[in-house]
Amino acid sequence: MSSPSITGPTAPTRALREDTVTAAYARGEEERPRSWPIVAAAATTVLLWASAFVGIRFAGHDYSPGAMALGRMVTASAALSVFVAFTAGLRRARAPHALRRHGDLMPRRAALPRGGTLGLVVLWGVAWFGGYNLALNAAERLVDAGTAALLVAVAPILVAVAAVVVLGERLTGRLGVGVAVAFLGVALIAAGGFTGHADRLGVALAVVSAMLYAFAVLLQKRLLTRIDAVPMTWLGALAGTAALLPFAPTLLKELAAAPLPATLGVLFLGVFPTAIGFLTWGYVLSRWTAGRTTAATYLVPPVTVLLSWALLGEVPAPLALLGGALCLTGVVLATRR
Repeated sequence: MSSPSITGPTAPTRALREDTVTAAYARGEEERPRSWPIVAAAATTVLLWASAFVGIRFAGHDYSPGAMALGRMVTASAALSVFVAFTAGLRRARAPHALRRHGDLMPRRAALPRGGTLGLVVLWGVAWFGGYNLALNAAERLVDAGTAALLVAVAPILVAVAAVVVLGERLTGRLGVGVAVAFLGVALIAAGGFTGHADRLGVALAVVSAMLYAFAVLLQKRLLTRIDAVPMTWLGALAGTAALLPFAPTLLKELAAAPLPATLGVLFLGVFPTAIGFLTWGYVLSRWTAGRTTAATYLVPPVTVLLSWALLGEVPAPLALLGGALCLTGVVLATRR
């Protein structure tokens, strides 16, 4: 596939703009304004990622963790490849008009990275699309969707704290209180499980997922100053798919035996929570600070709770409901101005 052609400013202009963005990160400033497309993209990410926990739980009865992860990523890679090819064609068709209209304001970062940047993109894809999916799939064979979602919610806490140290973002008092309240909610869930039972191995696997999540978010935030979200997501998905290829024989075997609804569930995971969800996530992350963006994902567990309750009949325990309420309270405190 030919790389998309992107036209834009000269190298000094582009470098100055990226240095300005990096300096804003160092001062802890937030990108402005918070426009409705960013909010809509964040809401889309939350809904799709919440549905992923339910989809994994549903398809996990017929697909093993590795096979499900590979099937999901093959589907996602195919969908993203179609999207990249389509947008590349649009860019080529609109390039002359865009140059006349926007001049040097058009972005001109290379669509496909090289050297060290490409290596970091591959590392990001293997960690998130490969390792995270594999660990989460294994966790949800032992714990319910609500428990998994609320344990993975530890990741935004890790990101919000690490962003202060690694990215130089400012941990405001309101963000700090929101993180603390949300962490308390997660702790209540981890103590007894969402439905009153918590498998220790399942909890440990969910925590591993959260750690991979946090690492991937911090790395992605850095890389988005060098590469656009779409090609990064596409290349990361390909890298994650390649890392999961050892599970191909298992996937083929289970695909032949699995019922159609389970297979459709795997396809759903690939197209919606992965392909679409990660595109909208990259769009938001490139425009909001890492701490604020990941704090917004605290909304994923409450939405997962409702979907799991309605679709899977996993009834939450009273203590778990309190924990979920605290998570929601934390995200409100952390993200409101």
